[in-house]
Amino acid sequence: MKTLDMIAITIGIIGAINWGLIGFFNFNLVELVFGIGWLTQVVYMVVGLCGLYLLTFYMKIGDRYSR
Repeated sequence: MKTLDMIAITIGIIGAINWGLIGFFNFNLVELVFGIGWLTQVVYMVVGLCGLYLLTFYMKIGDRYSR
């Protein structure tokens, strides 16, 4: 599980950096690297799924502090 957690965190950070670049500079790194097409769509879906998985970290943190 630790490997999956690290992969999800890494992808989440990459997604957050991309959103920061879009917000601050109107620059989309994912589209620059992968072009506009189906592969970019897949990258966005993977980042979104990792974000949903990272929501489970709240439960892990809550369990740790409730003891």
